[in-house]
Amino acid sequence: MTAPAHPPERPERPERPERPERPGPTTLLVIAKEPVPGRVKTRLTPPFTPDEAAELAEAALSDTLQAVRATPARRRVVVLDGRPGHWLPDGFEVRQQGPGGLDERLAAAFAGSTGPTLLIGMDTPQVTPQLLAPAVDFGAWDDCDAWFGAAEDGGFWALGLAVPDPRLLRGVPMSTGRTGAAQRARLTAAGLRVRDLPPLRDVDTADDAERVAAAAPGGRFAATLARLTPVTGR
Repeated sequence: MTAPAHPPERPERPERPERPERPGPTTLLVIAKEPVPGRVKTRLTPPFTPDEAAELAEAALSDTLQAVRATPARRRVVVLDGRPGHWLPDGFEVRQQGPGGLDERLAAAFAGSTGPTLLIGMDTPQVTPQLLAPAVDFGAWDDCDAWFGAAEDGGFWALGLAVPDPRLLRGVPMSTGRTGAAQRARLTAAGLRVRDLPPLRDVDTADDAERVAAAAPGGRFAATLARLTPVTGR
């Protein structure tokens, strides 16, 4: 077959409309401490021994990391005080915590991140991907600058920033019954639009442990608590 002298012109493709810029997937940070007896969950002792308290801390950390692993994210980072162990699943980067008080260490964790970032602790093993979803979905940062998850003890279990700025954490009094209120006030005073995640209970005391295990009976934390025998009866 003889080719035509002038091939037919291809129809022009319609121009694609410009897609509005949207923030990419969120980076998830887990601030954690290596579960070493005598260094973690000391308020559980008594009724638990230091070894048992460390087992509970490891179980809480494991459940938390599994929830984060199942949550879509741009990066997953454990900001660690100590050394990683067998409890660390695949898919996580490890960054060492900075020096100073908790406010300085949290500030340093955000300073090491770029783009939308959500930080959570290791003391809420009842956390799920569904609880984290509002702060990590593609629309999470539309008309929103920060996410805040209050803890029932007056602290906070989650903090998300569209633009990580360590100055938003430095100087906030930590480990008090007003820490959460002070941190949230810092965000709003900076003019940030804040959305809230559901409040959760931290595991600090034996009573907390029982309540959290009841809220997430299928997790490793609940199984570990059920297996352990306290030094004194409860």
